[in-house]
Amino acid sequence: MKGWHRAVLIILPYFLIVGLLQLVGAFLLGIDLSSDSVQQTSEQHFVITLFGLIGTFTVLIWFMKTVDRELFINLGFYFKNLWKDLAMGVLLGFLIMASGYLTLVYFGLIVFEAIVFEGYELLLTFLVFLFVAVSEEMLFRGYILRNLATSSNRSLALVLSSLLFAFFHSANPNLTWISYTNLFLAGILLGLLYLITKNLWFPIGLHLGWNFFQTFFGFKVSGIEAYSSIQFKMIEKNMFNGGDFGFEGSILSILIQIALIFAIIFIEKKSVKRR
Repeated sequence: MKGWHRAVLIILPYFLIVGLLQLVGAFLLGIDLSSDSVQQTSEQHFVITLFGLIGTFTVLIWFMKTVDRELFINLGFYFKNLWKDLAMGVLLGFLIMASGYLTLVYFGLIVFEAIVFEGYELLLTFLVFLFVAVSEEMLFRGYILRNLATSSNRSLALVLSSLLFAFFHSANPNLTWISYTNLFLAGILLGLLYLITKNLWFPIGLHLGWNFFQTFFGFKVSGIEAYSSIQFKMIEKNMFNGGDFGFEGSILSILIQIALIFAIIFIEKKSVKRR
């Protein structure tokens, strides 16, 4: 079976198994997932995301063993540079969100209101976005991108997996063409880091840092409300501050991601020449 066959084959079982487990988690908590008006608490969001992570592990362990016939660790869970890459990814996520927040404040596109610190909520939010980062990086970079890259050139595999990553978020509220562009570029950025490091730790760290610090600084994350330590208001919701989708709905996010992508490509080319 070719790589692209495996990448396509996993999609339906993934949605079935992960969706079923999330429904089980919602049922145990008494949540009606069919209603858009239900606002999940941090604890409920934590449990449902945890069930989603368990489902993702289940599908990927099954596929790696029976379809790919490889060790699960080959998804990119090698121990080399584990803590260094994780820390660098989280730090990069923080720097992006901090610079984005300060830029928007400086130009008056958002106005600081207050700092509300709740340690318990902060911990739950961190764990939720850790689960999300591990789940999505395992699936889209560790399995889909990795398999696509074995049956096509790297660039095509990167584009296809990033398009799928963006499409995966289609159910998120307040999507715009800017949001889709940002999600696609995020797939390119995370995919590049995976292909270069041949490990998932840096993409997981960046994905975690990006989402966690996005909500920490008061933004919605891909249109979804979460606990924020810093609170601000928007004088006007527009394409510059991201509106109701969060920082990922902004032009500024597109510019930052394009700059990072070109910087990574430039650094990688210089590194190859030195070898």
